[in-house]
Amino acid sequence: MSADVGSVPDRVVVVGASAGGLATAEALRRLGHEGEITLVGNESHLPYDRPPLSKQILTGEVDPDQLLLRPPADIDALGVDLRLGEAATGVDLRGRTVTLAGGATVGYDALVVATGVRPRRLPGTEGVRGVHVLRTLEDALTLKERLRRGRRLVVVGGGFIGAEAAAAARGLGLEVTLLETAPVPLARAVGEEVGRVLTRAHREQGVDLRTGVAVEAVLSRGGEVTGVRLTDGSKVAGQDIVVGIGSHPNTEWLQDSGLLLDDGLVCDEFSMAAPRVYGVGDVARWHNPLFGVTMRIEHRTNAAEQGLAVARNLLAPGARRPFAPVPYFWSDQYAMKIQAYGYLPGHEEVAVVDGDLGTRRFTVAYRGGDHVAGIVAVNAPPKALRAWRAAIAARQAWSAAVDEQARKRMQYRSDIIEGFLTGTGLDLAPP
Repeated sequence: MSADVGSVPDRVVVVGASAGGLATAEALRRLGHEGEITLVGNESHLPYDRPPLSKQILTGEVDPDQLLLRPPADIDALGVDLRLGEAATGVDLRGRTVTLAGGATVGYDALVVATGVRPRRLPGTEGVRGVHVLRTLEDALTLKERLRRGRRLVVVGGGFIGAEAAAAARGLGLEVTLLETAPVPLARAVGEEVGRVLTRAHREQGVDLRTGVAVEAVLSRGGEVTGVRLTDGSKVAGQDIVVGIGSHPNTEWLQDSGLLLDDGLVCDEFSMAAPRVYGVGDVARWHNPLFGVTMRIEHRTNAAEQGLAVARNLLAPGARRPFAPVPYFWSDQYAMKIQAYGYLPGHEEVAVVDGDLGTRRFTVAYRGGDHVAGIVAVNAPPKALRAWRAAIAARQAWSAAVDEQARKRMQYRSDIIEGFLTGTGLDLAPP
């Protein structure tokens, strides 16, 4: 990839008006960029938060107007050319223009690709009412209207989207069947040991969770879904189906651009895909030098952090900095607040470093090579999570990190005992 990044751009076009795209535009203004910024989004809504779509929107805890990432006045104050409801259909790298669906072209000095992903769908479900994915506000509101006590919901895919939707539906009193092809749901994300803990929680809440099964066909009558048939010939009834089987990066509009596309827009450690072209958020597959691997992260926090990093690099092309974050994600399921830091795929060892898996209040560390690569915590105090994040960012040796955390826990418990004996008391939030 060429290292020629040119001068500070005057005209910046950001394609994708969700968390990553908005974060880029905001950071550009905050860092002093006074030139033109065009923000293109294929949805008609102002930028909004997506994580609540599979949780609080379904349960009614959050209203749609609470999802806005910024009030309209704050968006206006950015002074951007906001093109909502317009999809980008192509880019001319040589001419530095982006073509929109309506035929208009927008010129740029620097282009930021933040077009995100779209859900994978089950074949043959087009036009069948009651088959849902969860990516947009409309997706979530359509499903919410159908989630009524006594109805039956089938969730296909036991990843975080499917698990969150299943938990929300059970909380609303629906009968829920959760289908997963793998032996242990979420094992690819958090490992088998933690995956089994989360699986038990769903079964205890009454979810009919079936593993090692696959959907052969979606069943319908009169254009309305009635259930699914599995590859073993059995049938599962349901008036609604939520499909959570992964996603496709939205890169089709870049197909003839000459940019490298491989499970996303391929970028270097600076998030640069080509001179004057950068990737941000779910669509970007970039080299993270902290872990020495190329990754594509579909998490809200990563999109915002990458937008800020790209803005900095655009405005200081001679002093670019690699984007080397410690990835973070969270999930709410029943009474469990699940949080994770680091890069867990390919881990070589797992250790429970605090709490107990049986109580669902624990922290589990993951080893990659000789270093601590990540942690997953359930209902853990923020102070403990901050310490582990620092250890991951510092590439702390596995044995040192585990021993240090064990020492802190022992000291903390000793201090509690001493506090009770002396009557001094102690802050009960562990380190």
